[in-house]
Amino acid sequence: MAKKQRDPTREQYWRDLVSQWQASGWSVREFCSRRRVTEASFYAWRRELQRRDPPCPASPAFVPVTVVPTKAMVEVRCPSGHVVTVANADRDTLQHLFAALAPEASC
Repeated sequence: MAKKQRDPTREQYWRDLVSQWQASGWSVREFCSRRRVTEASFYAWRRELQRRDPPCPASPAFVPVTVVPTKAMVEVRCPSGHVVTVANADRDTLQHLFAALAPEASC
C-alpha cells in the first residue's frame, strides 16, 4: 500500500488555524462555526499535528547542584537566573528555602 504524500500547504493551513484558535480564546465549537470548518476536521487535524510534532523535552524537576564551601553561607542559583544567598544557614532555614523553591513555586 502506497503511503499518502503530505501536502505542506494544507498542513500549514491547519497549523495556522489551530494557532488562531489558541489565540482566540473561543471554544472549538465557536471557532469552527465562525471559520466555517467542521469540528470533526478541526479535532482530527489538531490530533494529527500533535502526533507529527516531536514532544518537547520536559524540564527537569531538579537541577544539578554544586556545593561550594563558604563561610556559613548557602547560595542557590535558579535556572531563571535568580540567586538566593542565605547566611548562617541551619537545617530549618534550608528546609524552608527549598520548600519555597519547590516545583510549585517559580524560581
